[in-house]
Amino acid sequence: MCGIFCVFNYQGDVEKYRHRALELSKQIRHRGPDWSGCVVADNSIICHERLAIVGVDTGAQPLTNEDETIILTVNGEIYNHKVLERQLEQPAKFKTHSDCEVILHAYSEIGTDVCAKLDGMFSWALVDRRTTQPRLVAARDPIGITTLYIGRVSAHPETVYVASELKSLNEECDQIDEFPPGHFFDSKDGQFHRYFKPDWWTPERIPTAPVNYRALRESLTAAVRKRLMAEVPYGVLLSGGLDSSLISSIAVREAARISANAQSDVEDIDTRSARYFPRMHSFSVGLPGAPDLLAARKVAKFLKTAHHEFTYTVQEGLDAISDVIYHLETYDVTTVRASTPMYLLSRRIRSTGVKMVLSGEGSDEVFGGYLYFHYAPSPEEFHKETVNRVHNLHTSDCLRAN
Repeated sequence: MCGIFCVFNYQGDVEKYRHRALELSKQIRHRGPDWSGCVVADNSIICHERLAIVGVDTGAQPLTNEDETIILTVNGEIYNHKVLERQLEQPAKFKTHSDCEVILHAYSEIGTDVCAKLDGMFSWALVDRRTTQPRLVAARDPIGITTLYIGRVSAHPETVYVASELKSLNEECDQIDEFPPGHFFDSKDGQFHRYFKPDWWTPERIPTAPVNYRALRESLTAAVRKRLMAEVPYGVLLSGGLDSSLISSIAVREAARISANAQSDVEDIDTRSARYFPRMHSFSVGLPGAPDLLAARKVAKFLKTAHHEFTYTVQEGLDAISDVIYHLETYDVTTVRASTPMYLLSRRIRSTGVKMVLSGEGSDEVFGGYLYFHYAPSPEEFHKETVNRVHNLHTSDCLRAN
């Protein structure tokens, strides 16, 4: 994932503050080690730390429109960018091959309504200079897969800071808040606005329609397929359990299908990656002799993935805890404990050259897979708990995966 940092409406010499802004952005360069960018516009500074996944050759950020009146910095991926490009009413001159550039052009036409049209995981900040009073618009994806925070300084409340991680804000701001998932912030009124409004979001709304297994299967397959959008080597996290094994099997099958067929010009998703890197890599981690490693080995053999198995010691896990907390920016015991093996595995994955992986995070929340769900007193309470768990995914599993 990339890192974004923005200072909007800075009160002071913005050119002198540029160096400080670069220092603050550098605090999250571990998120984007491939390239750094910075644009100063009026009294605002927009920075980006890039992890190149799509548009590797031309996707450097921040992105600007043709006359540089709109500046955008994005962390994430927009899976329906091809659809949105076709829906633009006016022909737009795209400067890059980035899937994120369409946000800039769509915003130019429909303003903040663009948020509800995005299918992806994202956090972004945009400075609009087309009017006398510049405008900041920032948004976070519906579930909060990507991290985002907003900060202010009491002495200058008109200045707004936005960053992917707290460590870019804590030295500068005396008021910092988590950016709520499914919302956008608009400096015109200084408020957050919810754009993600699915009918299932209210836990008290209990569904009555019978389960549709075909729709479930097709939705899950489509979700995996559209995420095979990368111009770099990718893989899957495989524990040998139900969730990761399903995701891995679908990814292997869909990658093979994409590789065997040339992409249609009208296909709604970008699948170029599966033709570049048709063989799936799988990764597992555990203590020596862990049952997960044995199960993952069996699944990988069946799926014929290029499997990588790593082990770690208890001491190595203990040694990593301080680093895990630093990157998670939470002391939640369960999240830190579950994140430690993933942190160690991620470092090993990086050494193989793989930059993007799929995982089964979120499935237990959606389907009630945790053991305590067996104690739900009624189907209604079971459903309410799944919705509440999805509401809080950004504080745990998403935080770990990001």
